[in-house]
Amino acid sequence: MSGSRITAVGHYQPARVLTNEDLAGMIDTSDAWITSRVGIRTRHIAGPDEPVDELAAHAAAKALAAAGRTPDEIDLVLVATSTATDRSPNMAARVAARLGMPGPAVMDINVVCAGFTHALATADHAVRAGGAHRVLVVGADKMSDVTDWTDRTTCVLVGDGAGAAVVEAAGPGAADGIGPVLWGSVPEMGNAVRIEGTPPRFAQEGQSVYRWATTRLPEFARRACEKAGLAPEDLAAVVLHQANLRIVEPLARRIGAVNAVVARDVVDSGNTSAASIPLAFSKLVEQGAVSSGDPVLLFGFGGNLSYAGQVVRCP
Repeated sequence: MSGSRITAVGHYQPARVLTNEDLAGMIDTSDAWITSRVGIRTRHIAGPDEPVDELAAHAAAKALAAAGRTPDEIDLVLVATSTATDRSPNMAARVAARLGMPGPAVMDINVVCAGFTHALATADHAVRAGGAHRVLVVGADKMSDVTDWTDRTTCVLVGDGAGAAVVEAAGPGAADGIGPVLWGSVPEMGNAVRIEGTPPRFAQEGQSVYRWATTRLPEFARRACEKAGLAPEDLAAVVLHQANLRIVEPLARRIGAVNAVVARDVVDSGNTSAASIPLAFSKLVEQGAVSSGDPVLLFGFGGNLSYAGQVVRCP
């Protein structure tokens, strides 16, 4: 079985920027209160005429262009999202239609904030098993649709956006570009992060998530590195789910990735759920913060309490 690799990435964010000062005019909060607790300064918010699949399709089109691929060359589309309004057609089918794809397999993956890394592992497995040759993997969420904008404990966290990657077979004799996944969940803590109700609303037990993430996840992340045959100090970059800067920074230190660039896109984008990892990764690539072939740890965590991570080689 052939391994797989990421050949290109892309991202998209809506034009509207909501600052902490803007939020202070809507609810009882302040820039100082928000930055001291979560490190977020701005976030992008989609309009009512910008559905999730539109965000996803913009990011996907950029990734395809960067890979030099046309939509008809993709045989599997995976969209990680937890904010789809409708059950069918799914987001993957809608993205395929927007891009004019002739007939790929289409699947949505709902693992909330760990959705993209689950989807990336699924793409890798599909390529290795021969079920697909080229896969479009997208993480896209419109968290503004599921947010109570009167609740200052949650509305200050969220943003909207999408990130995408093109995954292809590595080719005979080529080194694998996507390492083995380390994934799992803590079902008894599943209610710690929720999007439920009618209308659906995002809620979480912030302290429980913080304690779990900062104490348990470093071990899981190190195991993902071990599976790839690398030590944490070998990493060029670490891209964690952009939940909260007070989680991202201590977690990166405890992993032991002392030489790595640490993605801090949460400061500018907020928590974009399944979009956060590909969004932050694509920005690092675009900015030249990482070079082609560099080992990068991607690690998602959040709803269900689920987690998934793998080391990938930068496209």
